[in-house]
Amino acid sequence: MRLDTGARTDVGRLRNNNEDSHHLVRELNLFVLSDGMGGEAHGEVASSMAVQAVAEHCLEAANNRSAPFFGESRPDLSERTNRLLSAVDFANRRVHAAASENTAQRGMGATILAAWLDDQRLSLAHVGDSRAYLLRAGTLEQLTADHSLVAEQVRRGLLTPQQAESSEMQSVLLRALGTHEEVEADADEYLLLDGDALLLCSDGLTRMVTDPEIASTLLTHASAQEAADRLVVLANEYGGEDNITVIVLRVLRESNGLFARLRRWSRSSGSKPGPAS
Repeated sequence: MRLDTGARTDVGRLRNNNEDSHHLVRELNLFVLSDGMGGEAHGEVASSMAVQAVAEHCLEAANNRSAPFFGESRPDLSERTNRLLSAVDFANRRVHAAASENTAQRGMGATILAAWLDDQRLSLAHVGDSRAYLLRAGTLEQLTADHSLVAEQVRRGLLTPQQAESSEMQSVLLRALGTHEEVEADADEYLLLDGDALLLCSDGLTRMVTDPEIASTLLTHASAQEAADRLVVLANEYGGEDNITVIVLRVLRESNGLFARLRRWSRSSGSKPGPAS
């Protein structure tokens, strides 16, 4: 699989510091994003600690398949996705311990959103309201469900989506990394297709830029980095009320040449292609 990647983070127009963090482990095709919370309690410390912990755990597992798992494994998910859930649990333990041991950091927490690709198989895990979107054939689909108070009220029919957008309670999270000893993460698996685009983002983007505008930007910018840059610019043009972080992944279409056909045949047959005649 050929992958085009782009990422950008920005403090926005109203904040003095950037509490978002992201980490790209390109050798693993692992992409992690976190939005810290806590203000004076060092949200930026929580988010940086979170993405580093996820990356560290997955890198260790890639080099040692017997590395310990944290939390409970789910039998309906693959080993890789369960490893990602383990990484989120590991990150939660690390952030929670730091907040418990340091009075100045007490109350800090973070969202976490992690995508791990194994060829075109996507493992996704998240806690909080940072989102993952899939753009396929011109249609944008939100893959994650926000763990926020207003999102839960929308799901229960207590608020309309329009009311949720203007609610003063948008920032209230029902789940976050580091605020408790244990955390429940959501996880799922997807098969990506040639031409798909995957977007990981903090709520500094989604509160400012509508889904149709996000889809249009992903469609009209061939380069993943150009799309990431433009999304951040749009969020700032519409007010930049929060930190903004985006990661764009684009699955490049395979060519129809002889080499590509041989490579696809090799993957399906499990044999190495012989010389072409």
